[in-house]
Amino acid sequence: MGKLTGEIAIVAGAGRGIGRATAELFAAEGAKVAVLSLTPANVNAVVDSIQAKGGTALGVTCDLSDGNQITEAVAKVVQTFGGIDILVNVAFDPSAVHSPILDLPVDQLQRNFDMGPIAYLRTMQACHPHLKRSGEGCVINFASLAGVLGMSPYGPYNMAKEAVRALTRSAAREWGPDNITVNNLLPVADTWGAAQNAPAPTNALGRHGSPENDIAPVALFLASSDSRFITGSSLTPDGGQIIDSAR
Repeated sequence: MGKLTGEIAIVAGAGRGIGRATAELFAAEGAKVAVLSLTPANVNAVVDSIQAKGGTALGVTCDLSDGNQITEAVAKVVQTFGGIDILVNVAFDPSAVHSPILDLPVDQLQRNFDMGPIAYLRTMQACHPHLKRSGEGCVINFASLAGVLGMSPYGPYNMAKEAVRALTRSAAREWGPDNITVNNLLPVADTWGAAQNAPAPTNALGRHGSPENDIAPVALFLASSDSRFITGSSLTPDGGQIIDSAR
């Protein structure tokens, strides 16, 4: 049996990179996985990959900046699989993350919030009754070391991701009585592949993490019973980029 056998998971932002790696690993560990993402081709590719390996997946095309679409997506997952045990929020808009603070337009900042803490809040609210009914619900939100370090020129992204961490801490306290754990992941991973514009690694281990081998397994730990007594935390699979400063 896998670590997630019998569990039902939503991965919001599963169309590529870390989200895809997490969805595929959860399915390999026995979970029924709902693959939520904006681009139908990406959704279909992840579902096909999971099913080709014998896993169970449901593809749901969803604009996670749209509250109505989130509500409909969660309803579809519950109707298909019968509940929700795990929610992973990893989506963001990579086209809107760069701006110096002096020139940052409010609409760009709003886009980062719409795809970050606001989207995460909406998925969490929609999933809460099902996570509570699960008996041991789990939420994993992806924040970023960029916000902790104030990396430049990522001002709008930094602000949104630090708001995600605040949301996570608040929900962890409020949802503890419902036996729902809520934690952050702050990864450093190679999501560029062979791209030439990938920044050089500056962490202690001197390399970027692999979504499949270094990041998704930490998400699996948080989703499994191994972490049932951890909540409100920021785990940092970052190769020693910030070393304790995020805690």
